[in-house]
Amino acid sequence: MMKKDILYINGIRLDKELPKDNYLNKLSVIKNLKSSGGVTFEKPISFFVGENGIGKSTLIEAIAVNYGFNAEGGSKNYNFSTKQTHSILHKYITLVKSFHFAKDGYFLRAESFYNASSYMDYLDVERMSDDDYVTYLRKQDVAENSISKHNMSHGESFLNIVGNRFDGNGIYILDEPEAALSPTGIMKLMVYINRLVKCNSQFIISTHSPMLISMPDADIFEISEKGINKVAYEETNHFIITKQFLNNPSRMVQYLLKNEMD
Repeated sequence: MMKKDILYINGIRLDKELPKDNYLNKLSVIKNLKSSGGVTFEKPISFFVGENGIGKSTLIEAIAVNYGFNAEGGSKNYNFSTKQTHSILHKYITLVKSFHFAKDGYFLRAESFYNASSYMDYLDVERMSDDDYVTYLRKQDVAENSISKHNMSHGESFLNIVGNRFDGNGIYILDEPEAALSPTGIMKLMVYINRLVKCNSQFIISTHSPMLISMPDADIFEISEKGINKVAYEETNHFIITKQFLNNPSRMVQYLLKNEMD
């Protein structure tokens, strides 16, 4: 018998009308949520893809904040704030939750990862004894042994969080994780995600990476002016454009420079 996927969030609906003068009404993702009645999750990994400015990160942020995560990232006990920049969308969406209880969870976003890392250091220090704190300070001078995520590269600290902090049996919301990662780093992330899915985890991810969305056992929701449509990997614009480029990169570059694409 095949193992049944455990989901913690089964879908998203936009049940309330946003203020008419709010900029969110101009985003394609909002228009499409209204017209479609929402999005249903059926797989343990759900990707949101689409062009810049379509509203992917805004939607991901709203899902995370509505679920109880800090808008700048982290787990539910991260209660810091450097600047209130998140939208009001979380107040207007409804998350369709399952009866399963997530034992772990994390909102990981490239945009504010520095702030979340600083708060992580603060939490570590707050829990330390005086002797432990002295040891902690010494380790800050040795990058390869350091506790602090600031003493790692952006990509290394990102992968360190996923590989060592994510415990499984949880809901993990990632906003453009590829921004911090090399192609090799993206492949490592895929391995970590696969392991966590096997441990009853659910991922909701916005991304521009044609590599990442090739993950098996995943649904891809492509957001465009025409709607929020579930598409096959080979049907996504990310795959099609990347394949065309890699098939003949010099010809594609010559075409782009000649036509000066805006």
